Amino acid sequence: MCKDNDRERAVLKQNRDLKHQLGFTLVELMVVVAVIGILASIAYPSYQQYVLRANRAEAQSIMMETAQFMERYFTTNGTYAGAVVLSDVSPQNSTGGARRYTIALVSTATTFGLTATRVNAQLNDNCADLTLTNTGAQGPAGCW
Repeated sequence: MCKDNDRERAVLKQNRDLKHQLGFTLVELMVVVAVIGILASIAYPSYQQYVLRANRAEAQSIMMETAQFMERYFTTNGTYAGAVVLSDVSPQNSTGGARRYTIALVSTATTFGLTATRVNAQLNDNCADLTLTNTGAQGPAGCW
């Protein structure tokens, strides 16, 4: 009888120890990894589109600043000819793979046009290359 009681106590102790285990099971860990993967697959494309829009906004800012400079230049000199672009890349002073746009200026005595051409990672942007003229015409529509 003493042996039966000892066995029962040992079994009860073992069951009690199993109920109080600490940590995570492999299944719980795999569920967490799957949830994180699903959230990342939804969030990352949105983040990429945000980065492309931010790069586009920076190029537009450089183009607008250059257009203002061109108007001051015309007021002072009576011509757009001979003016130079303030920054030929976006972001300003970037080199190599960090460039997102190259900015070019075409000017005559009475008109000018700025074009920001997508390069590197910015080629994934749905908007085409950006343009701005001395009349304030901006292109393409919907990207400004």
